[in-house]
Amino acid sequence: MIKVAITDDHLLVMQGIESMLQFESSIKITGKYSSAEKTLEALSEEQPDVLLLDINLPDINGIDLCKQLLGLYPELKIIALSSHDDTNFVKRILKNGASGYLLKNTSKEELLEAFETVLSDGQYLQPNIQQKLLNQSLGTQKRNTLKPKLTRREKEVLAAICEEMTTQEIAEQLFISPKTVETHRMNLISKLGARNSVGLVKIAIEQELLKD
Repeated sequence: MIKVAITDDHLLVMQGIESMLQFESSIKITGKYSSAEKTLEALSEEQPDVLLLDINLPDINGIDLCKQLLGLYPELKIIALSSHDDTNFVKRILKNGASGYLLKNTSKEELLEAFETVLSDGQYLQPNIQQKLLNQSLGTQKRNTLKPKLTRREKEVLAAICEEMTTQEIAEQLFISPKTVETHRMNLISKLGARNSVGLVKIAIEQELLKD
């Protein structure tokens, strides 16, 4: 018997999942909680095998709650429930220890497959979420392998920008005019596809442009 609990602040969602699973003899819904506080209180008495955890809760967000719960109950399997397929949410809650991520439009078959997967110490992600993560990963690799060619002077200007130096300070350090500094800055923005100096710093760090 798999003991399943649900934490979601939408009653219809909890009722829908419970109704979906009510005729599954191998599943028992042991609790339904509308907040992080109620979840923490209930799990101190009895832990389920699997917790379906909404990301958006009224008191503590599910991403932080996931980490907190797994610190208390390392054997608990948590599957995130969300209306959002944003990969940032997915990566953050998986980093905090979740064993899976499901959208709230999941089918009963997929839900049962997710239970089986996580209870076998696997990780379950819906196919469309897996594809989004893969595409994002491939995109990052592609960007990182296509490093733009920077001149020695452009690297010097970029390094100074990363150190938060002003145009005048850069000009004095490199013995060039402020106008030349701005020309290099604009060339860097164009080459790196940045929008401003903050973007230049971010790309320089991501692509390790200042390393030899």
